[in-house]
Amino acid sequence: MPDLAITEERVRVPEELAAKMRKQGYHFVGRHSATKICGYTKSSMLGGHACYKNTFYGIRSWRCIQATSAIGCNLACSFCWRIIPEEEGYRWNEMNAGEWDEPVAIVDGLVEEHRRIVSGYKGNKKVNMDRWKESDEPAHVALGLTGEPLFYPKMNELLSEFHRRKISTFLVTNGTMLNALKKLTVMPTQLYVSVQAPNKELYDRITRPKSLNASWDGFNRFLDVFSSMDTRRVFRLTLIKGLNLIGEDGYAELIRRGKPHYVELKGFVYVGGARNPKRNLSYDQMPVKDEILAFAERVAALSGYILTEYDKNSKVALLCSDRDAAENRILKFEK
Repeated sequence: MPDLAITEERVRVPEELAAKMRKQGYHFVGRHSATKICGYTKSSMLGGHACYKNTFYGIRSWRCIQATSAIGCNLACSFCWRIIPEEEGYRWNEMNAGEWDEPVAIVDGLVEEHRRIVSGYKGNKKVNMDRWKESDEPAHVALGLTGEPLFYPKMNELLSEFHRRKISTFLVTNGTMLNALKKLTVMPTQLYVSVQAPNKELYDRITRPKSLNASWDGFNRFLDVFSSMDTRRVFRLTLIKGLNLIGEDGYAELIRRGKPHYVELKGFVYVGGARNPKRNLSYDQMPVKDEILAFAERVAALSGYILTEYDKNSKVALLCSDRDAAENRILKFEK
């Protein structure tokens, strides 16, 4: 039997960096996993807006765990709201060295931490008690909180364990872990890849790769395999004015290559780590609704996709590959 007694004290993150992450709301699980309550999980429990994944795909935001199975990331994307270890004087692969925790222990730990976090909302006068009670039984997990989840070598077993517990899985990868992708035999409910740029020049400038396998050519090879994965496939674009809110034909070519069922075009938000002066970004680079929709319409026209929906709270437009994808985008979940 695996060791289920994994504790935060075993976390690989250097203590000074871990302290900053805890202050930002991270809860560590074992050596290399973490969770943090999503703003929309909180909002949806308190009678506010749910996540765009609720709008687009029908997930219940108040029952969703925001998590990762591997804290380290081999990219340093300039727009990322998260802490980048190198900016704090550490190396990314310090977080991904050593033994790996067992899948059952990770799922146990993430569910336990999620329950501990949401338990604190019971006394809030604004809380929707039906949703609060449901939040104690998570039904979804978004594996994309921070880092690159596919560094975790037992992803098939981890996904199986979530699914065994009737928890749907939304796996977000940065498109660098080709070998790990090829080894996936258990498919997540939805498989996301972050698409940061329409060409090599902008890819290098935005992602600032930290490992040899993180390259534009490698990303394109990743998309070739991604295109045949037997699950719902999603592209996620983060659009930044004055940087990558250009090159619609380049994005359309990547869409043809990766064959996603859905493309999410999200406006950049100037928060968290993105405000670090070293990133050279500014508040004015956040696109507004009309700019996102106009860009989405141009990408749709070039790729043959259908502009289907826009979530104003998250500033995300949704493209669907065809009418069937549009009509069947709402997932069916057990109660």
